[in-house]
Amino acid sequence: MAINLINDKLPAGWQVCTLADFSHIVMGQSPSSDTYNRDGNGLPFFQGKAEFGEFYPHVDKYCSKPNKIAEEGATLLSVRAPVGPTNLAKHKCCIGRGLAAIHPLCGIDSKFILYLFRSIEPDISDKGTGSTFKAITKVFVEGLEFALPPLDEQRRIVAKIEELFSELDKGIESLKTAREQLKVYRQAVLKHAFEGKLTARWREENKDKLESAEQLLVRIQRERECTLKKLAAAGDGEAKRFLKKISKNKANHPNVDLPLGAIWANFLEFCTFIVDCHNKTAPYEKEGIYLIRTPCIRNGKIHLNEEVRFVSQETYEYWSRRCPPKPGDIIFTREAPMGEAGIVPSGVKLCMGQRMMLLRPPSCIDSKYLLYSILEPLFQSRMIKDSVGTGVKHLRVGDVENLCVPLFPSEEQKQIVAVVESSLSIFDKQEYNIPNHCINSRRNVFMRRAVGYSGNATTRI
Repeated sequence: MAINLINDKLPAGWQVCTLADFSHIVMGQSPSSDTYNRDGNGLPFFQGKAEFGEFYPHVDKYCSKPNKIAEEGATLLSVRAPVGPTNLAKHKCCIGRGLAAIHPLCGIDSKFILYLFRSIEPDISDKGTGSTFKAITKVFVEGLEFALPPLDEQRRIVAKIEELFSELDKGIESLKTAREQLKVYRQAVLKHAFEGKLTARWREENKDKLESAEQLLVRIQRERECTLKKLAAAGDGEAKRFLKKISKNKANHPNVDLPLGAIWANFLEFCTFIVDCHNKTAPYEKEGIYLIRTPCIRNGKIHLNEEVRFVSQETYEYWSRRCPPKPGDIIFTREAPMGEAGIVPSGVKLCMGQRMMLLRPPSCIDSKYLLYSILEPLFQSRMIKDSVGTGVKHLRVGDVENLCVPLFPSEEQKQIVAVVESSLSIFDKQEYNIPNHCINSRRNVFMRRAVGYSGNATTRI
Protein backbone atom coordinates (compact mmCIF):
# COMPACT_ATOMS: atom_id res chain seq x y z
CA MET A 1 0.00 0.00 0.00
CA ALA A 2 1.05 3.60 -0.61
CA ILE A 3 0.02 4.60 2.93
CA ASN A 4 2.20 3.52 5.86
CA LEU A 5 -0.43 3.05 8.57
CA ILE A 6 1.66 1.17 11.13
CA ASN A 7 5.10 0.99 12.68
CA ASP A 8 7.28 -2.11 12.87
CA LYS A 9 7.01 -2.35 16.67
CA LEU A 10 3.57 -3.27 18.00
CA PRO A 11 2.29 -3.86 21.54
CA ALA A 12 1.87 -7.44 22.68
CA GLY A 13 -1.25 -9.07 21.28
CA TRP A 14 -1.63 -6.64 18.37
CA GLN A 15 -1.64 -8.02 14.84
CA VAL A 16 -1.20 -6.51 11.39
CA CYS A 17 -4.30 -7.18 9.24
CA THR A 18 -5.93 -5.91 6.11
CA LEU A 19 -9.40 -4.43 6.43
CA ALA A 20 -10.82 -7.44 4.57
CA ASP A 21 -9.51 -9.71 7.34
CA PHE A 22 -11.86 -8.29 9.99
CA SER A 23 -14.77 -6.72 8.10
CA HIS A 24 -17.21 -7.31 5.27
CA ILE A 25 -17.16 -4.48 2.74
CA VAL A 26 -20.09 -3.53 0.50
CA MET A 27 -19.54 -0.90 -2.20
CA GLY A 28 -22.60 1.25 -2.90
CA GLN A 29 -24.55 1.32 -6.14
CA SER A 30 -27.13 3.89 -7.16
CA PRO A 31 -30.61 2.39 -7.62
CA SER A 32 -33.01 3.52 -10.31
CA SER A 33 -34.18 7.10 -9.68
CA ASP A 34 -37.84 6.05 -9.97
CA THR A 35 -37.42 4.10 -6.72
CA TYR A 36 -36.56 7.27 -4.72
CA ASN A 37 -39.22 8.76 -2.47
CA ARG A 38 -39.71 10.93 0.60
CA ASP A 39 -42.75 9.04 1.89
CA GLY A 40 -40.84 6.51 3.99
CA ASN A 41 -41.37 3.73 1.43
CA GLY A 42 -38.48 1.26 1.68
CA LEU A 43 -35.09 1.84 3.31
CA PRO A 44 -33.39 5.16 4.11
CA PHE A 45 -31.16 6.00 1.13
CA PHE A 46 -27.78 7.72 1.45
CA GLN A 47 -25.79 8.80 -1.58
CA GLY A 48 -22.68 10.32 -0.03
CA LYS A 49 -21.07 12.70 2.42
CA ALA A 50 -23.74 15.39 1.85
CA GLU A 51 -26.10 13.52 4.21
CA PHE A 52 -23.52 12.98 6.96
CA GLY A 53 -23.93 14.35 10.47
CA GLU A 54 -21.46 14.18 13.36
CA PHE A 55 -22.00 10.44 13.80
CA TYR A 56 -25.15 9.46 11.91
CA PRO A 57 -26.46 10.59 8.50
CA HIS A 58 -29.75 12.48 8.29
CA VAL A 59 -32.51 10.81 6.27
CA ASP A 60 -33.63 12.88 3.30
CA LYS A 61 -35.03 10.19 1.01
CA TYR A 62 -35.91 6.50 0.84
CA CYS A 63 -35.49 3.76 -1.76
CA SER A 64 -38.19 1.16 -2.42
CA LYS A 65 -35.89 -1.20 -4.37
CA PRO A 66 -32.35 -0.96 -2.95
CA ASN A 67 -29.39 -2.51 -4.77
CA LYS A 68 -26.73 -2.33 -2.06
CA ILE A 69 -27.50 -2.43 1.64
CA ALA A 70 -25.62 -1.38 4.77
CA GLU A 71 -26.66 -3.11 7.98
CA GLU A 72 -27.18 -1.30 11.26
CA GLY A 73 -23.82 -0.43 12.84
CA ALA A 74 -21.85 -0.43 9.59
CA THR A 75 -19.30 2.31 9.08
CA LEU A 76 -20.29 4.36 6.04
CA LEU A 77 -17.16 5.51 4.22
CA SER A 78 -17.30 8.24 1.59
CA VAL A 79 -15.37 6.80 -1.35
CA ARG A 80 -16.15 9.46 -3.95
CA ALA A 81 -15.87 13.26 -3.91
CA PRO A 82 -14.73 13.55 -1.17
CA VAL A 83 -12.72 10.51 -0.09
CA GLY A 84 -12.44 9.69 3.62
CA PRO A 85 -15.33 11.11 5.73
CA THR A 86 -17.28 8.58 7.79
CA ASN A 87 -20.59 8.06 9.61
CA LEU A 88 -22.37 5.13 11.25
CA ALA A 89 -25.48 3.47 9.88
CA LYS A 90 -28.07 3.94 12.62
CA HIS A 91 -30.48 1.59 10.84
CA LYS A 92 -30.42 -0.77 7.90
CA CYS A 93 -30.15 1.44 4.80
CA CYS A 94 -29.54 1.63 1.06
CA ILE A 95 -26.23 3.15 -0.12
CA GLY A 96 -25.38 4.83 -3.41
CA ARG A 97 -22.09 4.72 -5.27
CA GLY A 98 -20.57 7.51 -3.19
CA LEU A 99 -20.39 5.22 -0.15
CA ALA A 100 -18.98 1.94 1.04
CA ALA A 101 -20.37 0.04 4.05
CA ILE A 102 -17.81 -1.60 6.34
CA HIS A 103 -19.41 -4.28 8.51
CA PRO A 104 -17.34 -5.45 11.51
CA LEU A 105 -16.71 -9.18 11.97
CA CYS A 106 -15.59 -11.32 14.91
CA GLY A 107 -17.24 -9.16 17.58
CA ILE A 108 -15.37 -5.97 16.68
CA ASP A 109 -17.10 -2.80 17.94
CA SER A 110 -18.63 -0.60 15.19
CA LYS A 111 -17.23 2.53 16.78
CA PHE A 112 -13.74 1.05 16.79
CA ILE A 113 -13.85 0.84 12.99
CA LEU A 114 -15.34 4.33 12.78
CA TYR A 115 -12.51 5.82 14.85
CA LEU A 116 -9.99 3.69 12.99
CA PHE A 117 -11.02 5.36 9.72
CA ARG A 118 -11.32 8.81 11.23
CA SER A 119 -7.72 8.47 12.44
CA ILE A 120 -6.49 7.96 8.84
CA GLU A 121 -8.90 10.30 7.03
CA PRO A 122 -6.14 12.87 6.30
CA ASP A 123 -4.01 10.11 4.76
CA ILE A 124 -6.61 8.66 2.40
CA SER A 125 -8.41 11.90 1.47
CA ASP A 126 -6.02 12.61 -1.42
CA LYS A 127 -5.66 9.00 -2.64
CA GLY A 128 -8.61 9.07 -5.00
CA THR A 129 -8.19 8.75 -8.74
CA GLY A 130 -10.29 10.04 -11.63
CA SER A 131 -10.35 13.12 -13.84
CA THR A 132 -13.79 14.44 -12.84
CA PHE A 133 -14.51 13.06 -9.36
CA LYS A 134 -11.78 11.57 -7.18
CA ALA A 135 -12.72 8.08 -5.89
CA ILE A 136 -11.20 4.99 -4.30
CA THR A 137 -11.96 1.40 -5.28
CA LYS A 138 -12.98 -1.66 -3.31
CA VAL A 139 -9.53 -3.17 -3.90
CA PHE A 140 -7.96 -0.10 -2.30
CA VAL A 141 -10.30 -0.24 0.72
CA GLU A 142 -9.91 -3.99 1.24
CA GLY A 143 -6.11 -3.73 1.08
CA LEU A 144 -5.73 -1.08 3.78
CA GLU A 145 -3.50 -2.45 6.56
CA PHE A 146 -4.04 -1.79 10.24
CA ALA A 147 -2.52 -2.81 13.56
CA LEU A 148 -5.44 -4.57 15.25
CA PRO A 149 -5.52 -4.91 19.05
CA PRO A 150 -7.37 -7.65 20.97
CA LEU A 151 -11.14 -7.18 21.48
CA ASP A 152 -10.88 -6.14 25.13
CA GLU A 153 -8.32 -3.48 24.27
CA GLN A 154 -10.48 -2.28 21.36
CA ARG A 155 -13.27 -1.62 23.87
CA ARG A 156 -10.88 0.23 26.17
CA ILE A 157 -9.66 2.27 23.19
CA VAL A 158 -13.21 3.31 22.24
CA ALA A 159 -13.98 4.19 25.88
CA LYS A 160 -10.78 6.24 26.18
CA ILE A 161 -11.43 8.12 22.92
CA GLU A 162 -14.95 9.01 24.01
CA GLU A 163 -13.71 10.12 27.43
CA LEU A 164 -11.16 12.41 25.79
CA PHE A 165 -13.72 13.71 23.31
CA SER A 166 -16.08 14.48 26.17
CA GLU A 167 -13.37 16.61 27.77
CA LEU A 168 -12.75 18.33 24.42
CA ASP A 169 -16.46 19.04 24.00
CA LYS A 170 -16.53 20.72 27.40
CA GLY A 171 -13.57 22.80 26.30
CA ILE A 172 -15.33 23.76 23.08
CA GLU A 173 -18.35 25.00 25.04
CA SER A 174 -16.08 27.12 27.20
CA LEU A 175 -14.41 28.52 24.08
CA LYS A 176 -17.79 29.37 22.57
CA THR A 177 -18.79 31.17 25.76
CA ALA A 178 -15.54 33.15 25.75
CA ARG A 179 -16.01 34.10 22.10
CA GLU A 180 -19.58 35.22 22.69
CA GLN A 181 -18.40 37.33 25.62
CA LEU A 182 -15.77 38.98 23.41
CA LYS A 183 -18.46 39.69 20.85
CA VAL A 184 -20.55 41.42 23.54
CA TYR A 185 -17.53 43.52 24.56
CA ARG A 186 -16.88 44.54 20.93
CA GLN A 187 -20.48 45.63 20.50
CA ALA A 188 -20.34 47.58 23.77
CA VAL A 189 -17.19 49.43 22.65
CA LEU A 190 -18.81 50.45 19.34
CA LYS A 191 -22.03 51.49 21.03
CA HIS A 192 -20.28 53.63 23.64
CA ALA A 193 -18.00 55.15 21.01
CA PHE A 194 -20.88 56.53 18.94
CA GLU A 195 -22.74 57.66 22.03
CA GLY A 196 -19.70 59.85 22.75
CA LYS A 197 -18.85 58.09 26.01
CA LEU A 198 -15.33 57.00 25.04
CA THR A 199 -14.27 60.54 24.10
CA ALA A 200 -16.23 62.49 26.73
CA ARG A 201 -13.14 63.70 28.57
CA TRP A 202 -11.29 64.56 25.36
CA ARG A 203 -14.34 66.49 24.11
CA GLU A 204 -14.57 68.50 27.33
CA GLU A 205 -10.88 69.41 27.17
CA ASN A 206 -11.10 70.49 23.50
CA LYS A 207 -14.61 71.88 23.22
CA ASP A 208 -13.45 75.44 22.46
CA LYS A 209 -11.09 74.31 19.66
CA LEU A 210 -13.43 72.17 17.56
CA GLU A 211 -15.33 72.85 14.39
CA SER A 212 -18.83 71.60 15.17
CA ALA A 213 -20.29 68.68 13.24
CA GLU A 214 -22.92 71.07 11.89
CA GLN A 215 -20.20 73.32 10.45
CA LEU A 216 -18.40 70.23 9.12
CA LEU A 217 -21.52 69.03 7.30
CA VAL A 218 -22.05 72.45 5.68
CA ARG A 219 -18.44 72.42 4.48
CA ILE A 220 -18.76 68.85 3.13
CA GLN A 221 -21.93 69.66 1.23
CA ARG A 222 -20.53 72.87 -0.23
CA GLU A 223 -17.34 71.17 -1.45
CA ARG A 224 -19.31 68.15 -2.74
CA GLU A 225 -21.72 70.29 -4.73
CA CYS A 226 -18.85 72.19 -6.33
CA THR A 227 -17.09 68.95 -7.32
CA LEU A 228 -20.24 67.28 -8.65
CA LYS A 229 -21.17 70.32 -10.76
CA LYS A 230 -17.74 70.31 -12.37
CA LEU A 231 -18.06 66.59 -13.14
CA ALA A 232 -21.59 67.04 -14.49
CA ALA A 233 -20.46 69.90 -16.71
CA ALA A 234 -17.80 67.57 -18.13
CA GLY A 235 -20.51 65.03 -19.04
CA ASP A 236 -20.40 62.70 -16.01
CA GLY A 237 -23.89 61.16 -15.94
CA GLU A 238 -23.50 59.72 -12.44
CA ALA A 239 -22.64 63.17 -11.06
CA LYS A 240 -25.78 64.59 -12.68
CA ARG A 241 -27.94 61.82 -11.17
CA PHE A 242 -26.41 62.24 -7.75
CA LEU A 243 -26.87 66.04 -7.78
CA LYS A 244 -30.53 65.55 -8.57
CA LYS A 245 -30.92 62.95 -5.86
CA ILE A 246 -29.31 65.00 -3.07
CA SER A 247 -31.41 68.02 -4.00
CA LYS A 248 -34.52 65.98 -3.15
CA ASN A 249 -33.14 64.47 0.04
CA LYS A 250 -35.43 64.82 3.06
CA ALA A 251 -33.57 63.43 6.03
CA ASN A 252 -35.54 61.72 8.79
CA HIS A 253 -33.16 61.73 11.75
CA PRO A 254 -33.54 59.52 14.86
CA ASN A 255 -35.14 61.21 17.82
CA VAL A 256 -32.14 60.46 20.02
CA ASP A 257 -29.94 63.05 21.73
CA LEU A 258 -26.26 63.20 20.84
CA PRO A 259 -23.34 64.79 22.73
CA LEU A 260 -22.79 68.51 22.29
CA GLY A 261 -21.17 69.24 18.92
CA ALA A 262 -22.46 66.05 17.21
CA ILE A 263 -25.44 65.75 14.84
CA TRP A 264 -27.36 63.06 12.98
CA ALA A 265 -26.78 62.76 9.22
CA ASN A 266 -27.91 60.24 6.66
CA PHE A 267 -25.58 58.84 4.01
CA LEU A 268 -27.09 61.02 1.31
CA GLU A 269 -26.26 64.14 3.30
CA PHE A 270 -22.49 63.63 3.39
CA CYS A 271 -21.29 60.82 1.08
CA THR A 272 -19.45 61.95 -2.04
CA PHE A 273 -21.12 59.16 -4.02
CA ILE A 274 -23.61 56.38 -3.30
CA VAL A 275 -23.91 53.85 -6.11
CA ASP A 276 -25.94 50.66 -6.42
CA CYS A 277 -24.45 47.54 -7.98
CA HIS A 278 -25.31 46.19 -11.43
CA ASN A 279 -28.28 43.96 -10.57
CA LYS A 280 -27.36 40.98 -12.67
CA THR A 281 -25.03 38.03 -12.18
CA ALA A 282 -21.69 38.76 -13.82
CA PRO A 283 -20.13 36.13 -16.10
CA TYR A 284 -17.32 34.48 -14.14
CA GLU A 285 -13.78 33.82 -15.34
CA LYS A 286 -11.10 31.48 -13.98
CA GLU A 287 -8.89 34.50 -13.28
CA GLY A 288 -8.92 38.23 -13.70
CA ILE A 289 -10.39 41.03 -11.59
CA TYR A 290 -11.91 40.19 -8.20
CA LEU A 291 -15.71 40.06 -8.17
CA ILE A 292 -16.89 40.71 -4.61
CA ARG A 293 -20.06 38.87 -3.63
CA THR A 294 -21.99 39.24 -0.37
CA PRO A 295 -20.35 36.17 1.30
CA CYS A 296 -16.98 37.92 0.86
CA ILE A 297 -17.94 40.68 3.31
CA ARG A 298 -17.95 39.60 6.95
CA ASN A 299 -17.21 41.24 10.30
CA GLY A 300 -16.13 44.56 8.84
CA LYS A 301 -13.73 43.15 6.25
CA ILE A 302 -13.65 42.22 2.58
CA HIS A 303 -12.26 38.68 2.37
CA LEU A 304 -10.56 37.59 -0.85
CA ASN A 305 -11.06 33.90 -0.06
CA GLU A 306 -12.81 30.93 -1.66
CA GLU A 307 -16.06 32.93 -1.96
CA VAL A 308 -14.51 35.42 -4.38
CA ARG A 309 -14.96 35.08 -8.16
CA PHE A 310 -13.24 36.74 -11.11
CA VAL A 311 -14.38 38.78 -14.10
CA SER A 312 -12.73 39.98 -17.27
CA GLN A 313 -11.59 43.56 -17.85
CA GLU A 314 -14.51 44.03 -20.25
CA THR A 315 -17.05 42.84 -17.66
CA TYR A 316 -15.43 45.02 -14.99
CA GLU A 317 -15.68 48.13 -17.14
CA TYR A 318 -19.36 47.50 -17.88
CA TRP A 319 -20.38 46.46 -14.35
CA SER A 320 -18.45 49.40 -12.81
CA ARG A 321 -19.26 52.03 -15.41
CA ARG A 322 -21.21 54.19 -12.95
CA CYS A 323 -18.46 54.38 -10.32
CA PRO A 324 -15.47 52.00 -10.17
CA PRO A 325 -14.66 51.09 -6.53
CA LYS A 326 -11.46 52.64 -5.25
CA PRO A 327 -9.44 52.24 -2.03
CA GLY A 328 -11.25 53.74 0.94
CA ASP A 329 -14.75 53.15 -0.44
CA ILE A 330 -17.19 51.22 1.74
CA ILE A 331 -18.94 48.22 0.19
CA PHE A 332 -22.29 47.71 1.95
CA THR A 333 -24.56 44.67 1.55
CA ARG A 334 -28.31 45.18 1.12
CA GLU A 335 -29.30 41.52 1.30
CA ALA A 336 -28.10 38.00 2.08
CA PRO A 337 -26.73 39.12 4.48
CA MET A 338 -27.96 42.63 5.13
CA GLY A 339 -25.79 45.28 6.79
CA GLU A 340 -22.30 43.85 6.36
CA ALA A 341 -19.63 46.33 5.29
CA GLY A 342 -15.94 46.47 4.45
CA ILE A 343 -13.37 48.96 3.18
CA VAL A 344 -11.88 48.50 -0.30
CA PRO A 345 -8.17 47.87 0.43
CA SER A 346 -5.27 49.58 -1.30
CA GLY A 347 -3.66 47.91 -4.29
CA VAL A 348 -6.69 45.75 -5.13
CA LYS A 349 -9.03 46.17 -8.10
CA LEU A 350 -12.59 45.11 -7.28
CA CYS A 351 -15.88 44.67 -9.10
CA MET A 352 -19.13 44.75 -7.09
CA GLY A 353 -21.47 41.79 -7.31
CA GLN A 354 -25.21 41.81 -6.70
CA ARG A 355 -27.11 43.08 -3.64
CA MET A 356 -24.52 45.61 -2.51
CA MET A 357 -23.80 49.33 -2.69
CA LEU A 358 -20.77 51.59 -2.75
CA LEU A 359 -20.48 54.41 -0.21
CA ARG A 360 -17.70 56.93 -0.87
CA PRO A 361 -16.97 59.12 2.17
CA PRO A 362 -15.62 62.64 1.70
CA SER A 363 -11.91 63.24 2.28
CA CYS A 364 -12.56 64.79 5.72
CA ILE A 365 -14.32 61.64 7.03
CA ASP A 366 -12.12 58.62 7.73
CA SER A 367 -13.36 55.44 6.02
CA LYS A 368 -12.83 53.58 9.30
CA TYR A 369 -15.10 56.03 11.11
CA LEU A 370 -17.89 55.36 8.62
CA LEU A 371 -17.26 51.60 8.78
CA TYR A 372 -17.41 51.48 12.59
CA SER A 373 -20.58 53.60 12.59
CA ILE A 374 -22.19 50.95 10.35
CA LEU A 375 -21.05 48.05 12.54
CA GLU A 376 -22.31 49.78 15.68
CA PRO A 377 -25.24 47.81 17.19
CA LEU A 378 -27.74 50.69 17.40
CA PHE A 379 -27.17 51.43 13.70
CA GLN A 380 -27.82 47.76 12.96
CA SER A 381 -31.06 47.89 14.97
CA ARG A 382 -32.28 50.97 13.08
CA MET A 383 -31.33 49.32 9.81
CA ILE A 384 -33.37 46.19 10.61
CA LYS A 385 -36.42 48.34 11.37
CA ASP A 386 -36.08 49.98 7.94
CA SER A 387 -35.75 46.68 6.10
CA VAL A 388 -38.50 45.14 3.98
CA GLY A 389 -39.49 41.62 2.92
CA THR A 390 -41.51 38.83 4.51
CA GLY A 391 -38.97 36.07 3.92
CA VAL A 392 -35.44 37.37 3.39
CA LYS A 393 -35.13 40.83 4.88
CA HIS A 394 -33.43 43.39 2.64
CA LEU A 395 -32.94 47.11 2.09
CA ARG A 396 -33.96 49.07 -0.97
CA VAL A 397 -31.50 51.56 -2.45
CA GLY A 398 -33.44 54.48 -0.96
CA ASP A 399 -33.48 52.77 2.44
CA VAL A 400 -29.67 52.61 2.45
CA GLU A 401 -29.31 56.24 1.37
CA ASN A 402 -31.51 57.34 4.28
CA LEU A 403 -29.69 55.39 6.98
CA CYS A 404 -28.37 57.75 9.66
CA VAL A 405 -25.14 57.82 11.67
CA PRO A 406 -23.88 60.20 14.36
CA LEU A 407 -21.58 62.81 12.82
CA PHE A 408 -19.00 64.11 15.29
CA PRO A 409 -16.53 66.95 14.71
CA SER A 410 -13.68 65.89 12.46
CA GLU A 411 -11.01 65.82 15.17
CA GLU A 412 -13.25 63.84 17.51
CA GLN A 413 -13.87 61.30 14.74
CA LYS A 414 -10.12 60.62 14.73
CA GLN A 415 -10.18 60.12 18.48
CA ILE A 416 -13.14 57.72 18.20
CA VAL A 417 -11.36 55.63 15.56
CA ALA A 418 -8.17 55.51 17.66
CA VAL A 419 -9.99 54.43 20.84
CA VAL A 420 -12.11 51.83 19.01
CA GLU A 421 -9.10 50.33 17.21
CA SER A 422 -7.09 50.17 20.42
CA SER A 423 -9.91 48.34 22.20
CA LEU A 424 -10.71 45.99 19.32
CA SER A 425 -7.06 45.05 18.88
CA ILE A 426 -7.00 43.86 22.51
CA PHE A 427 -10.09 41.71 21.87
CA ASP A 428 -8.54 40.35 18.68
CA LYS A 429 -5.44 39.27 20.58
CA GLN A 430 -7.57 37.62 23.25
CA GLU A 431 -9.58 35.81 20.61
CA TYR A 432 -6.42 34.69 18.82
CA ASN A 433 -5.21 33.17 22.08
CA ILE A 434 -8.35 31.05 22.35
CA PRO A 435 -6.92 27.76 21.04
CA ASN A 436 -10.00 26.32 19.36
CA HIS A 437 -8.06 25.98 16.11
CA CYS A 438 -6.31 23.03 17.80
CA ILE A 439 -9.51 21.11 18.59
CA ASN A 440 -9.79 19.13 15.35
CA SER A 441 -6.09 18.31 15.25
CA ARG A 442 -6.25 17.14 18.89
CA ARG A 443 -9.18 14.87 18.08
CA ASN A 444 -7.17 13.37 15.25
CA VAL A 445 -4.09 12.88 17.44
CA PHE A 446 -6.18 11.16 20.13
CA MET A 447 -7.68 8.78 17.58
CA ARG A 448 -4.37 8.01 15.89
CA ARG A 449 -2.66 7.18 19.17
CA ALA A 450 -5.61 5.25 20.54
CA VAL A 451 -6.23 2.96 17.56
CA GLY A 452 -2.58 2.13 17.06
CA TYR A 453 -1.65 4.35 14.14
CA SER A 454 1.73 4.88 15.74
CA GLY A 455 1.83 1.56 17.57
CA ASN A 456 1.01 3.08 20.95
CA ALA A 457 -0.94 1.02 23.46
CA THR A 458 -4.04 2.44 25.12
CA THR A 459 -2.22 2.66 28.46
CA ARG A 460 0.28 5.08 26.89
CA ILE A 461 -2.30 7.77 25.94
